[in-house]
Amino acid sequence: MAELVVTRRIARYPEDSYTAERAFADGAYEGLRTALTQHTPAELIDMVKASGLRGRGGAGFPTGNKWSFVPKDLYPRYLVVNSDEAEPCTFKDRELIEWDPHLVIEGSLIAAYAIQAHHVYIYCRGEFSRGARRLNQAIADATARNCCGPDIMGSGFDCEIVVHRGAGAYICGEETALLDSLEGFRGQPRLRPPFPAVKGLYASPTVVNNVETMASLPPIVSNGVDWWRSMGTEQSPGPKMFSISGHVAKPGNYELPLGMKLGEMVEIAGGIPGGREFKVCSPGGASSPWITNLDQEMSFEALAAAKSMLGSGSVVIMDETTCAVRMALVITRFFNVESCGKCTPCREGTWWLRKVLERMEEGEGRPGDVDLMLRVCEQMLPEVGAPASGRSFCVLGDSCAWALRSALQLFGDEFREHVGSGSCPRGASKIFAGSPA
Repeated sequence: MAELVVTRRIARYPEDSYTAERAFADGAYEGLRTALTQHTPAELIDMVKASGLRGRGGAGFPTGNKWSFVPKDLYPRYLVVNSDEAEPCTFKDRELIEWDPHLVIEGSLIAAYAIQAHHVYIYCRGEFSRGARRLNQAIADATARNCCGPDIMGSGFDCEIVVHRGAGAYICGEETALLDSLEGFRGQPRLRPPFPAVKGLYASPTVVNNVETMASLPPIVSNGVDWWRSMGTEQSPGPKMFSISGHVAKPGNYELPLGMKLGEMVEIAGGIPGGREFKVCSPGGASSPWITNLDQEMSFEALAAAKSMLGSGSVVIMDETTCAVRMALVITRFFNVESCGKCTPCREGTWWLRKVLERMEEGEGRPGDVDLMLRVCEQMLPEVGAPASGRSFCVLGDSCAWALRSALQLFGDEFREHVGSGSCPRGASKIFAGSPA
């Protein structure tokens, strides 16, 4: 097993890793002390750029580059930590805020110092009640020890952290919808440009980073760029938390070096039970196109080359008993329900795709349904060369189309079998009968 970095304290002290007593005894906030006493904000930005740390929330954008987009001499500015983890089968950020909130807070303060933000908002998914409580307690404990609040560690740097709980909307994981929600509005994505780094929270420069990204900063500052880059790949350095679930014997969070083969991950998670064969994998959450290659390298660049994406690191393994049609319906229904409705391609496209899949699962599929769904997917997706969300304000609609299109391309015959037989050969028919809209 590779070296543990962001989960080291959790693994070493599983009973009380979240407490102030354990965290401070284990060296918490020493990375922050190093940042405040040995580096200027500009040096920290250069360090994170050199480390190659990429965002751990989904897009994989280089963290240091994002920080550098904040306009100079324009204040106030804000740091927002995205803990609205709502991607299906993703549960890594929840583990971090529940079991090592001090690491997340320390990383947030390092980031705030680097961009010279004096206010940090941790936007926490509403269902994460225990995580929110532990974050608030950790902030109070850190403040009492002069590691947060005014004049941190006597450095002259002031920073206040506020935990804001959302209400469970998937769309608020999108950074501009999150900012709207944080301001008290309905969470819906904004038109960009301007980007949040220029005009974000309260129309001020804002950096939005993921929880795991924040947790990666103290180890980088404490151990250096070369140490961080000794793990992972050239374009995807460092380790990453993967939430491995589905048909594996030991589902859970695993911190592994980027670039590991998918098959190795399956074995680390205990393998596929019952001697059944691997069928397909969703490698980066429900949004990601499916892959069938166990030799696939799990890194940002390798999955992009395979026309998929690493996303949030949610690895869902499906064995030979999985019904591709039912799984596609589960994913499509999720995106339809979670669409905010602002953009027509997403609002209408997800609804129509869901209805066609439900009809197919109910034994009422039509011979042209596979081609129909492929056409709808293409109409929802951006044109070649256009921005990622070329037809909508965000990528929610695109995500639905990416996943379904890959399922149709890989298992088109299975979809046609549903139509031809009038039922699901794996016994999944009528599974959604009477389900809520």
